[in-house]
Amino acid sequence: MTTRRFLLSALAAAALALGASAPARAVTEIQFWHAMDGALGAQLDRIVQRFNDVQKDYRVSAVYKGSYDETLAAGLAARLAGKGPHILQVYDVGTANMAASKGAIRPVYQVMREAGEKFDSGAFVPAVASFYSDSKGNLLALPFNTSTPVLYVNRDAFGAAGVDARKPVKTWYELQEALLEVREKTPLACGLTTTWPSWVMLENTLAWHNEEFATRNNGYDGLDAQLVFNTRLAMRHLSLMTAWTKAKIFTYSGRREEGERRFARGECAALTASSASYANIEQGAKFHFAVLPLPYYDDVNNAPYNTLMGGAGLWVLNGRSAGDYKGVAKFFSFISQPEVQAPWHQATGYLPITRAAYELTKASGFYQKHPGADVGIQQMTNGSGPPKAYSRGIRLGNQLLIRAVVDEELEQTWSLQKPPKQALDDAVRRGNELLRRFERAHK
Repeated sequence: MTTRRFLLSALAAAALALGASAPARAVTEIQFWHAMDGALGAQLDRIVQRFNDVQKDYRVSAVYKGSYDETLAAGLAARLAGKGPHILQVYDVGTANMAASKGAIRPVYQVMREAGEKFDSGAFVPAVASFYSDSKGNLLALPFNTSTPVLYVNRDAFGAAGVDARKPVKTWYELQEALLEVREKTPLACGLTTTWPSWVMLENTLAWHNEEFATRNNGYDGLDAQLVFNTRLAMRHLSLMTAWTKAKIFTYSGRREEGERRFARGECAALTASSASYANIEQGAKFHFAVLPLPYYDDVNNAPYNTLMGGAGLWVLNGRSAGDYKGVAKFFSFISQPEVQAPWHQATGYLPITRAAYELTKASGFYQKHPGADVGIQQMTNGSGPPKAYSRGIRLGNQLLIRAVVDEELEQTWSLQKPPKQALDDAVRRGNELLRRFERAHK
């Protein structure tokens, strides 16, 4: 072997030896605890895997922790023990509790700014972004799976009654006329039913008409807010639903998704439920259905305005290193891209939370193939500019417990055990006791 060849071989061997001995770059693991199981969990896992595949510095580990209640409890308990996740999915009614836990959270706007990530909160739908923002418009949490209530109608049942279900039923009284026709001309024993009655029938009814639910800007401006939802509009609507109960055109099915399952089985002619129910209904229904905007009262306050969002946001917990938060920021930037948001919206039925994701979905022809899948986002963006004072959202401490109180009082009314006014007055009184308890605990 010549001297030149010997030197080249030696250099190559040395290079291989150095490469073999050099330590591999450590991958930073980001813990993400969530409450999405089944098909939704599978879609979330696909997003996480895409992120893990497109870069090698961070690995997000998505862990299912049970229901929303269980996930929130597990995340905060682990945070107190110093072992909490980086990212915690929290449902909408937990927003005030998270915002008040200042030592436990790291605001999203701060995480993104410190990591140097380009992040435009203005890209999000205004009604969605404002729900998770502070008084200065800074995002506290990242909007993720978002929905709003809409009206589903059984087109076959309406058609059998001589009602064109494709024609918009704009007001509650127009819906009443349609349901009376269905009751008289079809064998269906259930006219309208609902899911999540407090959220749909009270919170969103007031927001849709831009009416106050609680003082202090619906709770955004202070923990000393007072519930004031026992208004003329609320009494009118609750009284109407009670009259419909007597007329057998409204049937109460339960506090959660029971009504959705009844509608999908073809038992009910109409349903008020989350826009995110679309995928389940499309998969399970053996009949043609249509999606329409939530009805309103056209003689109240120049309605409609916009409905409220439900679902959940992603909160960042405190106590991690700057390097960890850089990984969180990169993951948040990734999942906010329209190329990620659009497929998520289309596969799950949740709303596109950015304008760009909506436009991308629209351009793909998705809404032509799935009529009505865009009704929810149209409601959330109804009108121009940001949402109005009382259609922005509701941010109250102990809101989950307040909803349970309202549901209980609604049940008392719809079972004809209590007049609508008394039920609303009792719900306000009991709910304000819960607010004062929260205020004392977080002063």
